Amino acid sequence: MIEVDTIQQQGAKIRVIGVGGGGGNAINSMISRGLTGVDFVAANTDAQDLARNLAPHKIQLGKETTRGLGAGAKPEIGQRSAEEDIEEIREALLGSDMVFVTAGMGGGTGTGGAPVVARIARELGALVIGIVTKPFDWEARRRSTEAEGGINELRKHVDALITIPNQKLMSIITRQTSFKDAFNRVDDVLYNATRGIADLISHTGDVNVDFADVRTIMKDMGDALMGIGIASGEHRAIEAAQNALNSPLLEGISIAGAQGLLVNICGSSDLAMVEVQDAVKIIEEAAGHEVNLIFGIVTDENMGDKIMLTVVATGFKYQDNSKIIEKPIVAATVAVKPQVAQTQPNIRTVTSPTTNNNGNARPAPTPSGNERHYSIPKSSPSGVQQLQELDTPATYRRANGASGSIRINAGDLSSGLNSGYTNPPGIISIPRDNSLKEATIEKPAFLRKIMD
Repeated sequence: MIEVDTIQQQGAKIRVIGVGGGGGNAINSMISRGLTGVDFVAANTDAQDLARNLAPHKIQLGKETTRGLGAGAKPEIGQRSAEEDIEEIREALLGSDMVFVTAGMGGGTGTGGAPVVARIARELGALVIGIVTKPFDWEARRRSTEAEGGINELRKHVDALITIPNQKLMSIITRQTSFKDAFNRVDDVLYNATRGIADLISHTGDVNVDFADVRTIMKDMGDALMGIGIASGEHRAIEAAQNALNSPLLEGISIAGAQGLLVNICGSSDLAMVEVQDAVKIIEEAAGHEVNLIFGIVTDENMGDKIMLTVVATGFKYQDNSKIIEKPIVAATVAVKPQVAQTQPNIRTVTSPTTNNNGNARPAPTPSGNERHYSIPKSSPSGVQQLQELDTPATYRRANGASGSIRINAGDLSSGLNSGYTNPPGIISIPRDNSLKEATIEKPAFLRKIMD
């Protein structure tokens, strides 16, 4: 007899720990907005701020070092405080499969303490994702410097690091946006970033992503990029995908070259198959067809007519934004030989037959049956009287002894080069520049090259 056992699947244990004041604010936002499937931990040196936090598990860092008064915007104090309570941190994170470490970088506790927390979580075998913010440009320069130092240290202890530049959010707020609302936008981004990853694991959808899939995309992947796009209407899936790729959070950086892509498509139950196809296709084409792309669909009836698409691109080695998107430069269709360009002098008085009206170089015409021969005098004339000699067709001056001839398609040159002399058919004169009467005329080097 075959016995069928009921398989009890225990979901991945996900914890979100907010370090410092900024991290604590992010925790409050996530709890207030109903993020489920994760456990929340708040860690801070400021006892008063910690008491107001909504997290069920709280850790006061540096009881002896700071006595609950905060780190005073000194990262070294934040680091020392976290080291002081390392065992309590370890106990809070024990058994976690995935740990999100969130903090606002630039202060004391978050900047100095977040790397310590991440290190402990990784030592416990968890997949560690850092989601941190960088200061606004108007904040003190020292704060930005401290933030960069903290981010560099945190990068050493996480599997993937998502850095959110607060300044980029200025492009999506108005002058009427209040100070409080602006920082609420920052918390919204931290919430969406955490939710975009956690929901794929903790929520059952039509297309499921298990923890092993997420681990494949994010394990030891270094810097990650995140984009969020929301759209509604007839073409909502396409627009949501495009909005995610053009998200201010990407800092103008392309996802091309990413090793892994995690895509979360969140919508109501009326989300159509063709919409999913269109959205995923746009994302894949932007990253390249060799990318390891994993996507999941989360059903949320609260979305109504909207679709939210979250893209997390991983596998970028830190390289100071070297993937900034730029419009491709269209190469010129006319190639100029290097040696000609290097030897060509500054021609002042004679417009060469091998340049067009706006002075751009043209390639030497290909010989054909409909071509005329024009000679260049051995000695270049100078002075007003000698300049007038140039109005005489070169064919009439061959008897004077030409050092060489050039072959020019008569139809290629502008008829506007006439200088009053009525030329025979096919003969073209060189114009006279009355504004430079006394200039010395030299034989252009590029003509000498052609003759050679």
